[in-house]
Parts: sequence; structure tokens; C-alpha cells
Amino acid sequence: MSRVLGSVRARAAAGATVVVALALIAAGTAVLLVLRSNLQDQAGLQAEVAAREVAAQIATGTPYDKLDLPDGEDHPVVVADDGGRVLAVGEDVRAVDGKPVGGVQRGPGSVGPGTQGEDDDDDDDRSGLAPGEVDGDVGHRDGTADVDGKTADYRFAVVEAKDTRGGEATVRAGAALAPEQEAVGSVRTAMLIGLPLLLVVVAGVTWLVTRRALRPVEGIRGEMAAITASTDLSRRVPVPSSQDEVGRLARTTNETLAALETSVERQRRFVADASHELRSPIASLRTQLEVGVAHPELLDVPGAVEDTVRLQRLAADLLLLARLDAGERPAEARVDLAAMVREESSQRVADRIPVQVGELAAGEVAGSRGQLARVLGNLLDNAQRHAAASVRVAVVREGEWAVLRVEDDGPGVPEGERERIFERFVRLDDARARDDGGAGLGLAIARDVAERHGGSLAVRAGSVFELRLPVAG
Repeated sequence: MSRVLGSVRARAAAGATVVVALALIAAGTAVLLVLRSNLQDQAGLQAEVAAREVAAQIATGTPYDKLDLPDGEDHPVVVADDGGRVLAVGEDVRAVDGKPVGGVQRGPGSVGPGTQGEDDDDDDDRSGLAPGEVDGDVGHRDGTADVDGKTADYRFAVVEAKDTRGGEATVRAGAALAPEQEAVGSVRTAMLIGLPLLLVVVAGVTWLVTRRALRPVEGIRGEMAAITASTDLSRRVPVPSSQDEVGRLARTTNETLAALETSVERQRRFVADASHELRSPIASLRTQLEVGVAHPELLDVPGAVEDTVRLQRLAADLLLLARLDAGERPAEARVDLAAMVREESSQRVADRIPVQVGELAAGEVAGSRGQLARVLGNLLDNAQRHAAASVRVAVVREGEWAVLRVEDDGPGVPEGERERIFERFVRLDDARARDDGGAGLGLAIARDVAERHGGSLAVRAGSVFELRLPVAG
């Protein structure tokens, strides 16, 4: 069964067929019940009319043997007195509910109040009827009647009347239920024949419509399988012309492939650039160690230490970038930017140019103090490399933002390069010529950390680097 319903088309067709089948069965049952009830009510009305016509004749004084009774096969009629004696009976009527009623003046118990059924009103007090009056109440029940040797189902109406001499009589008149049974049977047969055919049509149409709707999905799946097998992320899945869910799925898939291609290409460049940056200090360190092994008196210990520190910083930068790319979220601590600036600036005693601390507006931000201190350190290192004689840092408050500004008096960043300098391993020509060992990761790390904290990092006029962070709480 799981293999048969293994496809979406099969499950959709089966589901639609089951739902339609249940709906049709419920609707068909309701139709049959309503039809049967209406036909029974109609038969009861016919029986009541026949009973009242006979009761009216009795009330007007017509003798029982002179009553004009309807045809027994259509409306079997039995008239009995209070003691159960049959006073009149329709033509060819032999028995009602198995009780013989042929002829008249039958003894008590043939047809009387005790055989009229629980739904009849025969047990009511009939003394309230005046001579020549017909009771307004009528009772109904289903039963059988034997007419000319043929037993059939009927709907009986029971009406009480008093003749002009005060004699009480109970008139039973029936209406055949055969038409109702035939109509209900015909409708039921038509439903039993039409329901399977309709379900076959529903299943077939659902299968075809679903197949056509899912055809683009199969094309998307096939192309995705080919892309996976070829590892060529430049390929794209076909986009149908329709503006439905399948079309949106194809467009979203292509957007995902584009983002994945960009990410993979970025990762490849990152690995290549990292390998290139690591190669130089490692080669330099190896050369110095090999020279030291061969000629200990020529070992450049300070140079080896410098290369080792450079490797350590580069490894730390690469590790931090890997954590940021993996989606590491900063800690939800409160950081006082003003206090952080004072503390970090006071510890930079070996800088080429002393850091001048300007305005320090009060304001706390949410995030990691270590990562934010890393941003400040990277910005100050960048300013130290480019400044002529002045490096200044300040914290100001602009509405719901805390703004940290680092400014130097260097030549500034050309307007066309103000976004490029935040890319990884990017160093401008002037910076590369004057670099003291940086790998071009400091500003890239600073922007990534700023964005992880819900803020931004950008270069304003000249060489002013502005870190904007939302104020906590």
C-alpha cells in the first residue's frame, strides 16, 4: 500500500476520492431520508383524506352498509365500533396487520382499539364528541393489509366519529407505500450505480490535474539532482511562467543557489587568501630556524618572535571569522562603551601616536564586551597605521543609537574604496606599502561583529570610522 501511495499524485487522487465519497454518501443518505419522509407524509395525507371522507359520511347518518368506501387496493378501509366489531370494510380487504376483517358484524377483538398501535389516538376519551361530529385529531402508523390475497405495506390514518344516533366508530384508512418504496429504491439504485462512476471520474481528473501541476516540480528536482552531481552551482532550475506556488518555489530555489554559489566562492577565496597570508610568515619563520640550526650565531630571535606573533594574530582572526560565519551570536551582556573606551585606550602605551579621548557620552549596549573591544582595537590599529600625528576616539549619543567614532589625520579613504576596505584580505596600495604585518582582516572582522550586534560600521568623510550600535533597553 505504501508503494501504491508513494507519489503525491496517488495520495492526492486517493484523498480527493475519499473526501468526495464521504460527501456523496452523506448527501445521498440525507436525500434518501428526506425523500422517504416526504413520501410517507404524502401517503399519510392521502390516508387521512380517505379516512375523513368515510368519517364524514358516518357523521351525516349514512348507514354502515351504505357507505361509499374507496377501492380497497388503493385505500383499504375498516370501520369498527367501540367494542371492536367491524361495521364496514372496503372491497376485497381481507386482513389488516394479519387480523381477518372480511365481512361485517365480526365479534369483539377482530379489529378494535387494542390493535391500533401505540401512535394512535384511539385511547382518548371519545365522549367529548357530539352526535354527527368528526374528531379533529388523527393518528398515523405503518402496517400491512391483505387485499384480494395480496399483502402490501400501507400508511394508515385513524379518525373517530359519532353518527347521528350517538354511535361511536373508528375509521381506519390506508394509503399504499409501494410508490414510496419504489421511488426510494430507484434513487438508491441510481446512487449505487452513479457513485462509483463519479468516484472514478474524480480520481482520474485529480490524477491528471495533479500530474500537470507537479510537472514543473519534477523539472526542478531533476535539475537540482544534476547540479548536485556536477557541483556546478552556476546552473539554475527552470522557472515556469505561472505565478503560482511552483513558480515561487523555482525562483526561491534559484535565489538559494545564487546565495550558495556566492558563499562557496567566498569560502574558496577565503581559503586561498588565508593560505597565501600564512605562507609568508611560515616560510620566514622556517628560514630563520633553519639558519639558526646551521649557524646558531646568526639566529634572529626577535624576527622569529615577530613572525610567531603575526601567525598567532592571523590564526586568531581566522578563528573569529569562522565563528562569525557559523552564526555565533554575541553574549547578551550590558557593555558601557564609554568605560570600555577609557580602559582600552589607557592600555595602549606602545602606540606610535597617543590616542586622544574626546567626548564619552553615557550609554550601554547589549553584546559581547570582548568582541566590541576587538572592534575598537582594530579601528585604533588601522588609525595608527595611517595617521600623521593625531588619533582621536569619542562616543556620542544620537537618539536610540550609541555612536563610537575613531578619527585620524591621515590621507583618508578614497570615496570609491570605502566599501571595498571592509572585504576580507583587502588592503589598499598605500596600506600594503606601509603595513606592519596586517593581513587585511581587521576591518572585515569589525564590520561582521558590528552587524552581529545589530549595528553598522562605515567610513564617513575623510578617515572617520563610525560604529553605530543600538542602545540597550
